[in-house]
Amino acid sequence: MQDLKIAILQTSLHWENPTANRSMLEEKIWQLKEQVDVIVLPEMFTTGFTMNASALAEPMNLHTFKWLRQMASQTQASVCGSYIVQEGGLFYNRLVWMFPDGTYKTYDKRHLFRMAGEHEVYGAGQQQLVVEWKGWKISPLVCYDLRFPVWSRNVNNAYDALIYVANWPQARVKVWSTLLKARAIENIAYVAGANRVGTDGLDISYNGASASIDFKGEVLWEEEEKEVWGISTWSADALLKFREKFPAWKDADQFNIQ
Repeated sequence: MQDLKIAILQTSLHWENPTANRSMLEEKIWQLKEQVDVIVLPEMFTTGFTMNASALAEPMNLHTFKWLRQMASQTQASVCGSYIVQEGGLFYNRLVWMFPDGTYKTYDKRHLFRMAGEHEVYGAGQQQLVVEWKGWKISPLVCYDLRFPVWSRNVNNAYDALIYVANWPQARVKVWSTLLKARAIENIAYVAGANRVGTDGLDISYNGASASIDFKGEVLWEEEEKEVWGISTWSADALLKFREKFPAWKDADQFNIQ
């Protein structure tokens, strides 16, 4: 493992306009002034959090997928975020993790936000994902997944970091900030949370509070309201030394998810 430099993009989004969002995000990515290892975009970064899947979904290997491949290749960073994908006659809120060499992994959001009717539009994911990048094992998840600690439980140090991409409204942002810290502490892992700002087409307000948090729950970077890049470095040595000094993970309960 080497130290890992994470860039979290906190931004407003154009409502249900994939072309405008890809263009805007590309411009912001090129404003990065230093080399990073991972670029984290918000949930549904091409549209905002919408249930209008039939009009906005893309098959895999179309515009947004190719755009992600281009961004990863040009920045030589892994790029991740979720967008609406249609596959096998179903719609998914799908996170794509794109490596610089053009290979990729996917994760479909497991916990669908029923208060917005997401479970009536999208298919739920069935598999967790852990990607390996520069010696790190990273588990990416999506928004509402944050409320369900069993799904993200770090059994036997299966991963070193969690990444949450989100459209988490301002009305519940204290919950977001609290749970990000809780996930870091209970799993002895770094956590990144990428949330959006601005107001969407349903007049829902978002104030970000995107953050990078270490394995003890200490905030390395956090910002509200602004459109901003949050860059932080995760220390591999500090993580490994703390896990050795305080091996609470050895006493965790074993279980299987049905």
